[in-house]
Amino acid sequence: MTNGFDIYENASDITEEIEKSCCFTGHRYLSAAQCDVKDRLLCEIETLINEKGVTDFYAGGALGFDTIAAMCVLQLKGRYPFIKLRLALPCRSQADRWSEAERTQYERVLMNADSVHYVSDAYTESCMFTRNDYMVERCKYCVSYLRRRIGGTYYTVAKAKSLGRELITL
Repeated sequence: MTNGFDIYENASDITEEIEKSCCFTGHRYLSAAQCDVKDRLLCEIETLINEKGVTDFYAGGALGFDTIAAMCVLQLKGRYPFIKLRLALPCRSQADRWSEAERTQYERVLMNADSVHYVSDAYTESCMFTRNDYMVERCKYCVSYLRRRIGGTYYTVAKAKSLGRELITL
């Protein structure tokens, strides 16, 4: 794990990795009716691995969809040990106000990630958007769980569209 450092050394490394990379974006709060997303996400990740050659998966570390996506990637590493979970986090204090159970799960994901990149040491008004840009700019594919036309998920999907990324909507 490379806490606090970019996983790429230069722009050509990024270009080579885009073709085999996918990011996730989705809402923090999922209703009970939306919790079937895990099974759909597992299937989509396996399709990306087997049919598109994706090996690198970027998650933003937020509660809800981001956490589910990261845990799905970690679960699939047993079957596909060559895949990588790359966390792109907005700041080091992201989980400070979360419940103990949420922080425990967050720490477990952090410890099992293949790399961690913080876009900022401290919280700023733009660090969430900067984190989302960081992920989208490094990925050919973007798996989204978008149900509202406002907020960070909507912003990230719009950014992915503007960059010509392949969107997969759950």
